[in-house]
Formats: sequence, C-alpha cells, structure tokens
Amino acid sequence: MRDKSLAKKKLEVRMRTFGIHSKWESGSKDLPRFIHSTTTIPARVDIEFGFIVNIKGAKNQEMFFCIDHPGIQDDRGKTRAPFDGSVYIKTNDWNFYLGDTIWLPLDDKLGPWKMWLEIDDNVIAEKTFDVVPAEEDEASST
Repeated sequence: MRDKSLAKKKLEVRMRTFGIHSKWESGSKDLPRFIHSTTTIPARVDIEFGFIVNIKGAKNQEMFFCIDHPGIQDDRGKTRAPFDGSVYIKTNDWNFYLGDTIWLPLDDKLGPWKMWLEIDDNVIAEKTFDVVPAEEDEASST
C-alpha cells in the first residue's frame, strides 16, 4: 500500500533568514526585517530573533510550530510550557516567521531556545538559538 503523503506534490522548504530581526507585530501581514545572521542572541529587552522560511507546495496543510525556551517562569514561579500552536499554510509559495523576543527578567531567558516547524509529523525547519548575557556577546564580537 502506498503512503498517501508520498503521492502529494513534493514540499519545498528553504530557510531564508535566521538570527536577529526587527520587531514583529503579530497582527501585521509584513514579516520582520532581517538584521543579522547569528544563533547567539544577546539578552537585551525587546531583541527579536528567529527565522523566516519559504514553503512551496503545501497550501492548506496544517503546520505545527514550537518554541522550546530554557525554562521561563510565570508569575507564580512555575516553568512555562513550550510555546506552540498551528497555522494553515495560505498559499503555494508562502513565507513564515517563527520567533520571539526577550523581556524582563533576563535571567530565566538565558540558554538554548529551540524553534521548529512540522508538517505531517515531519520537522521541516529548525534552529536553536543560544541566548547569552549581553556583555558576553559583545566581548566575543570584538
């Protein structure tokens, strides 16, 4: 028996950018502007980081996304679950941004942030960003 997913048109995924981007407005149709390619993110309030992918051949398919952060705590001191959800791909040539930003307090934002996208239980794009104290990042770039 042939797997139905193999009968579908081949999905094409290309990571267009990853790293630091301009602030993203979730209600906007515009994707954030790319600033700098990196996987090391300085822990500064309001810095925006993540990736933009281009997906071809997947219109109307459901795509799952997840941001697994390093143990951010809620107001009661409990570790928050990873941020996840799903969206339906709107066109056959679609750009999608997955990212986050840093807020106070900074301490629980430090560490690896793994971000990924899945279609039909297959990871189609992933990247891990290491959020470091801002001074450490500045020292390594000189």
